[in-house]
Amino acid sequence: MSTDTEAAPQDPYVLREADTKDPPTGWRGSLRFLGPGLILSASIVGSGELIATTALGAEAGFVLLWLVIVSTLLKVAVQVELGRWAIVTGQPALEGYDKVPPRLGRLGWVSVMWMLMALIKVLQVGGVVGGLAAALSILFPVGSGPLELPSLAIWTTVVVVGAIVSLYSNKYSLIERGAVGLTVLFVLITCAIAFGLPFTGVGYGLDDLATGMRLSLPAGAVGAAVAMFGLTGVTSDEITYYTYWCIEKGYARWVGPNDGSAEWKHRARGWIRVMYKDAMVSWVVYTVGTMAFFVMGASVLHPAGLVPEGNTMITTLSRIYTDTLGEWASGVFLVGAVAVLGSTLWAALPGWARVATNAVSLCGVFDWRNTAQRQKWMRVFTVLFPTAWGGAYLFFAAPVFMVQTGGFIGGLFLIAVTVATWYLRRTEVDEELRGGTWFTAALAVSSLLIVALGIYTAISALGGAL
Repeated sequence: MSTDTEAAPQDPYVLREADTKDPPTGWRGSLRFLGPGLILSASIVGSGELIATTALGAEAGFVLLWLVIVSTLLKVAVQVELGRWAIVTGQPALEGYDKVPPRLGRLGWVSVMWMLMALIKVLQVGGVVGGLAAALSILFPVGSGPLELPSLAIWTTVVVVGAIVSLYSNKYSLIERGAVGLTVLFVLITCAIAFGLPFTGVGYGLDDLATGMRLSLPAGAVGAAVAMFGLTGVTSDEITYYTYWCIEKGYARWVGPNDGSAEWKHRARGWIRVMYKDAMVSWVVYTVGTMAFFVMGASVLHPAGLVPEGNTMITTLSRIYTDTLGEWASGVFLVGAVAVLGSTLWAALPGWARVATNAVSLCGVFDWRNTAQRQKWMRVFTVLFPTAWGGAYLFFAAPVFMVQTGGFIGGLFLIAVTVATWYLRRTEVDEELRGGTWFTAALAVSSLLIVALGIYTAISALGGAL
């Protein structure tokens, strides 16, 4: 069994003065240190965009286009602030959540909420597995016809086993490289189609875009707007994962343990600035991808009255391509769908494995900084989660419903994440390292909107249940 001393030189969760590194300056010097945000982009521009955002565009038309930008931008401040805390303390999100009072027995209330949310989130990622299996079933039907149960069951099994085998090592460098490659692939395909629509018979014009940027919110679109806010941009899941990726990239280890010195503060400021750049690049990537999916849904599916649902989701979404370019484009769409949904699964599985492992450690089962035990538990969850996701899909067989349910729950949990972020900022981040006036104002606005929309969502849900 490895000890902390043995693991320290290679373990990003163990901070040592010997591992510190001066931060780069400027964009050119920082580029090779970016990466955590690109893993987030792979996760974000996936189920929420291909399935949910396209469906919302099909439902609402261009009228909510402006909300794509607002929704993705508003939550970045919370992501960055929690990332700042992780860099200066070397601790991942769940350990911070557990510090927020009051406590419910051994655990903090935010940690307990996360564990409850994780059970429901099985539906959301199960919807991703199902969408991926459906796309593969159409491309290569085996065992039966396309989208029939035998074919779906076979491809679900293939997806589950493939995810387990490819990600079992849980190496950060492998996760980052795969995420970057998949992100580049699906963004290029999707943006090429979206930007090419104006040159087709079912395209859109400047008037449509102008309508979408008027900041209007028709009464009938309020529900769709709330769903979009919960599903687009960084959700509570990605904000949580981001702290683990920042630490495993090395930001916290390169800052080193807090000795209160001017040198430590200099390193902390520098690596926080690198994290800012990482978050900015990520925001641009997933916002462009999100807008592309929304525009395709609004311009192609909305006029035709098509809203994706059930196992026919993939077939309906393929109309975006076939109605635009002809039947030959169906294959292009399906390849793009595999890349999009595959990237979400690629980024989500190691994220969930880490947070679940952290939860087990908080329950007292093992010491989080014991490298061997941490790796063992992450591998256990790397097997358990895909198995549960695949089972959930085969049981419900409703990818759109599954993804939107997860988005709804994630939107509620964002309130808890926001509360935890402010608590940790006040109690554990040196005042000299907090953001300036403009950032603090942005964080306050972001937090208020997250809380307001979370409360609205809860009231709406309770009202519907009564």
